[in-house]
Amino acid sequence: MIAGFKRRFRPFFVVWLTVMWIMLMGEISWANLFGGLAVALGIVLLLPLPAMPISNLSIHWGALVMLILKWFWDLAKASVKVAWLALRPQDPPKTAILNVPMRVQNDLVLSLATVLYNLQPGGAVTDIDIANRMWTVHILDAHSPQAIENEIENVAELERNLIRVFERG
Repeated sequence: MIAGFKRRFRPFFVVWLTVMWIMLMGEISWANLFGGLAVALGIVLLLPLPAMPISNLSIHWGALVMLILKWFWDLAKASVKVAWLALRPQDPPKTAILNVPMRVQNDLVLSLATVLYNLQPGGAVTDIDIANRMWTVHILDAHSPQAIENEIENVAELERNLIRVFERG
């Protein structure tokens, strides 16, 4: 019982959840502090999260900063591209569904890759085959084989950057 409590109790999360509760309520008061503390303890102790799969991960901070900057640049480019596809005086673009292999080894990094890809307009991961490390991706603009190859290269570049940040040997 005590070992389970030690494993579940995370003081940082209790403090963070309490602060979030107070911010949600909009004012600092004793009632909000104790109410937030009760909610935070209930969440941490009664609804524990599973352990994060972070073994063999190390963060290369310089590469992480470059990944973030590149991601925001790609976000701006993709937003302009999708806006143009929506506003241009032509028929909607031809779309495609592709299977794209992923070489990342860690499930957490695979999840992060999926989130980063899905947050950008123009494509979405519709299925993940974890056993075979394969994404099924829907892309918005598949008007030519070159456009499809460009999207596959975008996925490969995201994958290379994530490997550089998290999975370097």
